[in-house]
Amino acid sequence: MKDLFWQLVLYSFLGFALEVAFARATGAKKRDRKCMLLLPLCPVYGLGAAAILHLPALFSDRPLKLFLWGALAATAVEYLVDFLYEKLLRVRFWDYSRLPGNVNGRVCLPFSLAWGLLALGLKNWLHPRLAPLLEAIPWGWTLLTAAAVALDTVLTVRILRDTGSTDSLRWYLNILPDRFGRKNAARRYR
Repeated sequence: MKDLFWQLVLYSFLGFALEVAFARATGAKKRDRKCMLLLPLCPVYGLGAAAILHLPALFSDRPLKLFLWGALAATAVEYLVDFLYEKLLRVRFWDYSRLPGNVNGRVCLPFSLAWGLLALGLKNWLHPRLAPLLEAIPWGWTLLTAAAVALDTVLTVRILRDTGSTDSLRWYLNILPDRFGRKNAARRYR
């Protein structure tokens, strides 16, 4: 259970970092890609990674199988997460409706293929190197981190349900000065 928790947290954080890097590389308007109120986590990545890591060996014993089943598993997670965000919290973090092979704007072929590539790197390279580090994390840190994630999840869900907007997670833009020292930098992002 501890290992699964740390997989979710670590890969949610790495997914957040990947999202930020992708947004900056592509010149996206919304560059911070926050999914939680306080913590730098994108849960869809943690859930997608966990789905890939827990595929039965029958589906992941060869690179092509891992690519296909990893892409399918992570795409299913992505669809379900977006569906739940929309139906339960009345928000959408992404919309792929303009991309080829999309299904209800929730998933699309280009990002499903990206999930397949990420599955190969995750299972064959990244996770084997990080798993021993995750196992070595003391239970005290696990409990403290679990409490922080749980608190942030409750706050995030409440704010998203109340506002119906993912922009509400970007609270810091209203209190931090922009690079020229002006307050209320949030106007640049709307």
